[in-house]
Parts: sequence; C-alpha cells; structure tokens
Amino acid sequence: MRVLVVEDEPGLRDAVATSLREEHYAVDEAADGRTGLQKARQWSYDAIVLDLMLPEIDGWELLAQLRKTHATPVLILTARDTVEDRVRGLDRGADDYLCKPFSLSELSARVRALIRRSHGQAKAEIVIGSVVINTANRTVEKEGRPVDLTAREYTLVELLALNRGELVSRSTVYDHVFDENEDSLSNLVDVHIYNIRKKLGKNFVTTRRGHGYIIET
Repeated sequence: MRVLVVEDEPGLRDAVATSLREEHYAVDEAADGRTGLQKARQWSYDAIVLDLMLPEIDGWELLAQLRKTHATPVLILTARDTVEDRVRGLDRGADDYLCKPFSLSELSARVRALIRRSHGQAKAEIVIGSVVINTANRTVEKEGRPVDLTAREYTLVELLALNRGELVSRSTVYDHVFDENEDSLSNLVDVHIYNIRKKLGKNFVTTRRGHGYIIET
C-alpha cells in the first residue's frame, strides 16, 4: 500500500516516513503543500498523512482542493489541538485527526484502519477460503499455519484481497505497491505473483492476461 506524507519539518517527516516504511508501506514525501497537492492528484494513494501548517499551500487549502476531485483517505497530523480545529478538519473532508505529540504505533494503526475502511473492510482479518490475511499484524496463514511472505508479496496479497472479486490492473498494482523512487518495475509483479501462488496455491490469484489480476470470491 502507498502513503503520502506531507510535512514540512524534516525530522518529523523522516520519522513518520521511516516508521511507515518499516510497516512495509511504499511512502512518498512532500515538504510543502503545493508539492503535496501535486502528488496527491498525480498518484492513487491509499492514504495521506497531512500536516496543516505548511509553506506554499497550507493543509486546509490542500484538503479543500483535493476533495474537489479525490476521495483519498486523509489523516490530519497537527499541533493544532483545539476542539474547533478537530471539528473543522473532519467537517472539511479529513477522515481522521491526530494531534502532536503522538505515538508512531498509534499513527500506524490509524493508517491501517483508514485503508481498511476505504475498502469497506471493518475487521482486520480477511478470510479467503483456507487463507487468513491479518492486516493488523501483516501476517498470512493457510490452513492454520503461518506463511512466510516477503514484504512486497504481503502488500500485493493485501491489495488484491481488499479488492477481492474485482480485477486489479497492472498499473493499479504499480501505483499502490511501489513508491515514486522505484525504477526497476519491468517484471517484478509477475515474479511476486509466481511466488504468491507457490505459497498460497496456484488458484489463489487468477491472471487475466493483458488486463490484470483477481482473487475470485
């Protein structure tokens, strides 16, 4: 899954981005509101972590502009901690609001919940036949036994599972699994799909040649 972090304070931006990467998210960064808005419009992010007090364009304006065209889940992360600010943020289209100082583990949990809910998934566990995907601790079991997936394999399984029953195009996979700095995309998805089938069963993922991939329901 791919997350955009829009934060002008370099140390905090790096800490949040590093923490999310350690959770195996593909993470893009923006240091000002104008760059953040450009990236938010250009890519299909699974969630955006947004500071409010930004240079160029502040977070309020970024959110207002983004909501004209995009429903991307947005978590406001800010030092503005009054009730009036929280109400304003949620009423203007934010999906969650977290005040600084904050716990990185709480931020990660909120991002996971945002992504789940944007796919209509209320619970952390997704059950597909004998396969159980736990999006909270990012583990997969098959027939009650843990399956060892790489970080990218897990992310691809989670993406397809959250969209189970729907065809997921190769371009969508690239947009959600790899960040903007990834430059070796040629056959990586095919390799990951091959490995996922070896571990979870050859029929777990169906390839629609020329169109994409689907987990049948």
